[in-house]
Amino acid sequence: MLALRLARGSHPLVLMRRLLVAAASAGVGFLLLCTLGYTAAHPHSAGAVLRLLWCFVPLAATVQFAVAVARTDPSTRPRTGLSAVGLGPVKLSVLAAVSTAVSCTLGSAVALLFFLHLRGDLSGLPFDGAAADLLGADASLPIAAVLVLLALVPVAAATASALALRGRPVRAARETDDGGEPVPADEVPAPAAPPGGLPWGVALTAAGLAVEAYASRGTPGSPFPLPGKLDSTPASVLVGWTLTAIGLATAGPGLTYLCGKLLQTVRPGAVRLLAGRVLMDEARRIGRPLGIVCAVLSAVIAAFALYGTGPRPFGPLTALGAVLVVGCTTATLLTSALEARQARAETARALLRLGAPASALRAATALRAVALLVLFAPLTWAIAELAALPLTP
Repeated sequence: MLALRLARGSHPLVLMRRLLVAAASAGVGFLLLCTLGYTAAHPHSAGAVLRLLWCFVPLAATVQFAVAVARTDPSTRPRTGLSAVGLGPVKLSVLAAVSTAVSCTLGSAVALLFFLHLRGDLSGLPFDGAAADLLGADASLPIAAVLVLLALVPVAAATASALALRGRPVRAARETDDGGEPVPADEVPAPAAPPGGLPWGVALTAAGLAVEAYASRGTPGSPFPLPGKLDSTPASVLVGWTLTAIGLATAGPGLTYLCGKLLQTVRPGAVRLLAGRVLMDEARRIGRPLGIVCAVLSAVIAAFALYGTGPRPFGPLTALGAVLVVGCTTATLLTSALEARQARAETARALLRLGAPASALRAATALRAVALLVLFAPLTWAIAELAALPLTP
């Protein structure tokens, strides 16, 4: 009940982020139900399990987005005085998990209604049974399996949100104007330690590219069907891309920290010093989403290089999954950037009170964006080319 009351009184931007989480949950729930429909219509097909495994990619992207939204929710931030009324950090993390579960459950319910409508099980509405053949309308669906699949996103997102928000420090804070999380008052940040994981990330990325290159030597007999089509691609390609994505996510914070370090070399001015220091402080917060976006975009570029001028071996459900992955990872990056902006809002106000021009702060923000683009854009293109090269005939 408290979670619903907080949702009603939330800022419109916070409500919009929660609705985006519900929309992503609806998309993943629909993909899972489509897989179940295919399994019911083809009970002896080995491709059903592989289709289900494919759905875990957009599911993971949706859970990551839900956690990022929960981190920026102002109603679940620990603040001084709340522990006295029984709302300590642990209970607030539970509250964040409940709010996330409510949003994802709403999306799962919408996915169920939409799925039943396109199958033709719900009549009296336009487009009844428009996708009956694709969704296996001739076969009955086990209710238990439907409930289990629809509960995957709410349970996973709520659990991940509770674990991510557990044990946050209590800070005296003020609310921001855009409905984001409170920002600390009178806090001087300590110098950020360099994040670890860069060597492991490079090693995992290289291993993923090596697996993809090795897969191109094998026979095409290990299928991995894409949803909506019966065409296949070697399963080793998916394993290689997964290793590459994990490697880039692991190396992302280290690369961001290195980017901030390079900005401060060779007689830096005030703007470069500020931009580099902020990048170093925010490396852990935005580095991992940057690495994941880099992996997703490299996969998109590689897919376009392979199929851009020929027939595309994917159908509408594959397109829906790709839109979910790209959209959720991009939204996660933007949400993490918003969280970083709110975290340094008090520092920006302190600089303005000391007489720093607002144009210098804007120039530092633009310089950070350009520096990250200069580093990650060529890296994304290079990984995409290396991934597509062994697969091109």
